[in-house]
Amino acid sequence: MEWNQKQKSEWNGDIINREQKEVVVKRIVDKIKDGDIIGVGTGSTAYLATLAISERIKKEGLKVKVIPAAFEIEILCSNLGIPMTTLNEAKPDWGYDGADEVDPNGWLIKGRGGGLFKEKLIMSSSKITYILVDDSKFVNNLCEKFPIPVECSPEALNYVREEIFELGASSIELRLAKGKDGPVITESGNLILDVIFGEVHESLEIDLKSITGVIETGLCIGFNIEIVK
Repeated sequence: MEWNQKQKSEWNGDIINREQKEVVVKRIVDKIKDGDIIGVGTGSTAYLATLAISERIKKEGLKVKVIPAAFEIEILCSNLGIPMTTLNEAKPDWGYDGADEVDPNGWLIKGRGGGLFKEKLIMSSSKITYILVDDSKFVNNLCEKFPIPVECSPEALNYVREEIFELGASSIELRLAKGKDGPVITESGNLILDVIFGEVHESLEIDLKSITGVIETGLCIGFNIEIVK
């Protein structure tokens, strides 16, 4: 038996630079092979890629399974009829995701959608992750346009804030929700601090994650990624 009504999975709002993102999507969809297990990240480009993957699966009858990084992607895949699995059942052959910023080193800031932990877990588990970006994502220095999201335990909020300031942060803001009172709550039940540093150095991701109470960060340094633009 099926539900009479299902949750809709349209993208909420306009997709900026959609034409350029569609070009990026074509490049990632062409990589799919029969039998692939694919980690699926979040963001508007990843959303468009998931729609295109669904079409290729239907046309070619490919046996593909995906591991969604967030609940909204799970809803989308369910509505599109894309078979899903979990990290407990399978390891991704590869994955794709978006980014908020990409610097000349290939370092990333991710996490505007709040799915830091699951996204990074899938990225760590995948042999390679393709980062889908348009020209607006490239910066000379990280924190140029967006802060670094830091997911932390609610009990550790004040301690984590103090420790991050000790690392040299110039600004730390608790991310507040839109459409509800109070802060954003991640899918893991944690809070997000949006942090700005004047300079991002190579050990900063490790330094942030060494703070007791920090669950994950949106800073990605040293991962096996390939930028697709």
